[in-house]
Parts: sequence; C-alpha cells; structure tokens
Amino acid sequence: MLPDADKIYNKAFDRGLRPDPLLKVSEWADQHRRLSGKGASEPGPWRTSRTPYLREIMDCLSPSSPYERVVFMKGAQIGATECGNNWIGYVIHHAPGPMLAVLPTVEMAKRNSRQRIDPLIEESEVLSSLVKPARARDSGNTVLTKSFQGGLLAMTGANSAVGLRSMPVRYLFLDEVDGYPGDIDGEGDPVALAEARTRTFARRKVFIVSTPTVKGVSRIEREFEASDQRRYYVPCPHCGHFQWLEFERLRWEKGQPGTAHYLCEDCDGAIHEHYKTRMLEQGEWRSTAKSEKGNEKTAGFHISSLYSPIGWRSWAEIATAWEMAQGNDAAVKSVKNTDLGETWVETGEAPDWQRLYDQRETGPAGIVSSKGLFLTAGVDVQKDRLEVDVWAWGRGLESWLVDHIVIDGGPQRPEAWLELNGLLDQTWAHEGGAHLRIAKMAIDTGYEAPAVYAWARKAGFGQVAPIKGAEGFNRSSPVSGPTLVDATDGGKKLRRGARLWTVAVSTFKSETYRFLRAERPTDEERAEGADYLPGTVHLPNWVDAEWLKQLVAEQLITVKNKRGFTRLEWQKLRERNEALDCRVYARAAAWIVGIDRWPEARWRDLEEQLHLAPETLNTELATAPQAGRVKRTKPVERRVISSGYMTR
Repeated sequence: MLPDADKIYNKAFDRGLRPDPLLKVSEWADQHRRLSGKGASEPGPWRTSRTPYLREIMDCLSPSSPYERVVFMKGAQIGATECGNNWIGYVIHHAPGPMLAVLPTVEMAKRNSRQRIDPLIEESEVLSSLVKPARARDSGNTVLTKSFQGGLLAMTGANSAVGLRSMPVRYLFLDEVDGYPGDIDGEGDPVALAEARTRTFARRKVFIVSTPTVKGVSRIEREFEASDQRRYYVPCPHCGHFQWLEFERLRWEKGQPGTAHYLCEDCDGAIHEHYKTRMLEQGEWRSTAKSEKGNEKTAGFHISSLYSPIGWRSWAEIATAWEMAQGNDAAVKSVKNTDLGETWVETGEAPDWQRLYDQRETGPAGIVSSKGLFLTAGVDVQKDRLEVDVWAWGRGLESWLVDHIVIDGGPQRPEAWLELNGLLDQTWAHEGGAHLRIAKMAIDTGYEAPAVYAWARKAGFGQVAPIKGAEGFNRSSPVSGPTLVDATDGGKKLRRGARLWTVAVSTFKSETYRFLRAERPTDEERAEGADYLPGTVHLPNWVDAEWLKQLVAEQLITVKNKRGFTRLEWQKLRERNEALDCRVYARAAAWIVGIDRWPEARWRDLEEQLHLAPETLNTELATAPQAGRVKRTKPVERRVISSGYMTR
C-alpha cells in the first residue's frame, strides 16, 4: 500500500461527509460566473442585478432550498438558459453529483454543449480547473459528458430513450420541454422517463424550463398550473402599487409602436420603459395559487418578455411584432409563445368545405404550377384500396394538389403494389417545361405494417418513407427518425430491415387547417400585384365535394383526463378522412425532404433549373437540392385508377 493511501482515503471520506455549502446559486454566479464573448450579448462577469427576477429561481435550485422541483414558464430574452447554466456551474464547483441535462434532440444537446457548456467551463476559472478538456488524454470527457470530481454531467436529447434511462441522477435539467416528442420509441413520455432517474436521491433537484406552445398540450403550462404559480410583482413608479405586467395593459398609438408604455392598473398612470430597471430591482415573486396535492415541493414561476432588461427586448419591439402579426395566426401564435410566454389556443374548428369548393382554381389537370418546385405524395392504406394524393410545394409552404389516385385492391393484392411502384416512376408536367417525379412518398403503416415495410424495402427508402402517427403536438421536430424496424423479404424476416419515421400528426393537421382558413386576395388585388399568403393551399376544380369533406373531416376538441388535466384531441366529424390523412403524410414527406430547413440558395437553384427550357435542363440536378428529380422525358398522360367508391 502507498504510504499516503490512508491520508488520501480519509480526506476523500471526509469530503463525502461534508454537508452541502450554504452558498446559494445566485451568490455563486455573482462571485464566479463569467459570460463568454462567443455567445453572450454582454460578456464579462455575471450580474444577477441585471436580471433580479432570476435570483429567487436560482436560489430555489440551491441545496438549502426545500423545493425539489422548479418550473419556469417564460418568454424570450429573459435569461432562462443562463440561469440553468449557473446552476450547472454551481453543481460542478460546490455540490458535485450525477447530473443530466436534456434538450429536445441529441443534435441540440451537442450544439448546446459546444456553444454554452464549454464556454461556461472555459471562462470560469474555478470550473476550468475541475473539468479537463475533452482533448486531454484520459479526461473522460466528450461532447455529451463532462466528468468532474464527485460527479458527472451527461447531456442528451429527449428523442433518445437510451440517453434518458442511462443512469440515476441527483440533478435534472429539462430545457424547452414543449419541444420534446410525445412518445419516444414506444417507451412513454420523455419527461416521465427522465424524472424516474432521480427517484433514488432524497435531495434531488429538477429544473423544468420552456417557452409554452399550445394550450391543452403544453407540458410547461401543465407543470406551472400544478404549482404555486408565482408571478413577478413590480411597483408603479407613480403610486407604488405592486402588480405583475400583463400585455393587455401595454398601450401605444396605432402604427406607432415606439410610443409603447404600460398603464398602471391602480392609478392609470403611464409607465415608460426607462422606469423598468428600478421596477425590476424592487420587484418580488408572489404565489397566486396553491400547489396541487403532491406538488407541495414544486415552485412554479412565469414571466414574459415585458420584463426583459433594457437593451434586450423592448416594449416597442413587442408592440411592433404584435402589429405585424395581425391577420396571420402563425405569427400571432409566435408572439404569444415567445414574447408573452403564454400558450396558444388552437381553434381546431374545421374549415367550411363549401367555402373551399367555391375557392377551387381552374387549370389543366395534372399540371404543376410554375411556383411549385417539387412533389411529394401521401399514401393511405385501406382494406380494399390505396389512396394517393400528389402535392406540389413552393416557397413559404405554399402547396398545390396535383393528382388524386385510387388504386383498387388492398395490401393483400400484389398488383396494387406494382401500380404504386409505377407512380414512383411517373412524371408530371411543370408549367416551366420540365417534368417532375415524386421526391418522397410517405406511406402510413397503421394498417398491415409488414406489407408496407416489405414494399418500401423493395421500392427503396431513398424515395419511400414508411411513417406512423404519434399523438400530441411537436412543433420543433414534428417528424423524428428514422428508426430501424423488422421487415420481411420473400417470407423471411429481416431484423432492422426497414426505416420508420414517426410523425406528430396533430401538428400538421393544425397547420393544414390554418392554411385552409387563410384569406385570399381578390381578383382586383391580384391584378394590382397582391400575392397569396405563405402556406396557401391551392385546390383544383376537378376535386369533388366528397374529397373536400374528407379534407376537413376532423375537429380539434379539448378533453380532460382522470387527473383533471386538459389535452387536445382530434375527433372525426365524418367517417371518411383519407384526404386529410394523405395531406398530412405528403406534408411529412416534404419535411423529411427538408423544405422547412432549406436556405435561400436551394430555392433559387430549383427555380432556375425548373424554368429552363427542357432541352437545356440539367436532368441530374447534381449540384441542386435533391427535392425533386427533374427528367427530360415526354409527357406522361395523367393516370387516375379509380375504385369507384365515391360513386357508391
């Protein structure tokens, strides 16, 4: 035995028995935290006085606080992420133990590690001496793990079931929980899976943070409503009355957001923004509700961007965003979520099919609009038929129904799959002179999944995407995957032989309804140069009333579970909803192709190539985005294979 072994052992043993320090997280941050110039708008020493409303939140995360769970529902430009980072630094330095930080996806976790966690460690002297850099030999550190004496920080994505069940943890940081998928790999809710990792620790701490999304499905709102619901009360500079800031009391002259001011609820005095710093310094958190039974150790906080410090997000900027959002539900929702930290109420009311019927547009059947730049298809598998809708997509998610095809015979009929194969090779004429093939075909696996997997495997996963629907909304990542699943080939089972994508269908259904309700310019406005709004759905005059009724066959309603929590659920208004399902699948295919993430350069490349004369068209699109494969072929006659069910 080494001569100093006993001393080393006794020192380590004593350190393990030492109680947690009395220093609070906010005090630690003021003493040791430095903000990096790489990502912070105000680099240098951390000052809690800049965001005084964060002090109590951070201190609830301190070991001396009796609270086990801290819930923070917030707007943008508030400093919530840095609040969590301060807690991470405190844990590494003063209260080491196993810690897990979860973001919506693994990729986001990696990006957060490089952009925030690494600078946190590098810029704080007390941390850099405790955490070896990942490049150091035998450091035990990687992008997603940071080892330090007495503990480990692991980072993962909510889309990874393996990452969420990997180890027991004392500290759990759940960031942007409203961006988490509803279910991961069939193992359940990621928040529940992550919290289960903390149950073996008597003095655990869980920090749940997010900007809210949709009312009824927002995780952070549900957690906040089950807590004591604290709001930050600030004094009026004129009368001293304490109140929490509400958007409804923000006033400005129409068209002049620069005149924005706050109206005191007691004296009606105009509070101008230059008073905000003093108001924040004198503010205090007050509970506005009693925690639900079982949540007595949960502290809940809510704050909007109205509290954002001077120089971050101004009242004038919020007023500007609100004015610009009017008439656009998607933009209004963004303001409510990100600026006000409030949930958005989905109307869910089905658009009137008769109005859609009257809005149909004339034009040759099967011809792709000049603004449509690539094609996707959605396939709904029924017992006696395959329903296929082909959609063209352009900038701003503007879309055109190009073709509706019904293939007789269900998944048990081999000829039906052969006919579906034929659609993958078919082309549709573009107004620019080219001919387009389907870039991606998404097919539902809810009925006869083995047959779908077998066909998709033979057809090729480059062009075909088997999908399954998932409950709930997931606006940050509405499509996840692919996941490898078992398939069959010639009656032989192939382990992990197919790729399956998971789709949050509620997200795309709500989006479709929102786009269908969008106002359209009149003929006179069009003549004066007005254009259609982004997301506009163009329906041809050859679709009949039955198809339109199917497109709006569901309605979003609010239901309560046994615990009294509300959630949103889609329910059928009519028996047939194939048109809506096919639209959702085609939209998922467009997401997989990358339409939601394309830079401007890709759109320009597609536009340039699709509007060249056919004889000069680059048929391979070698350097262009692989959105649609353009072929220089003779026009293929539009083909509709009908089962006749609509006429029965």
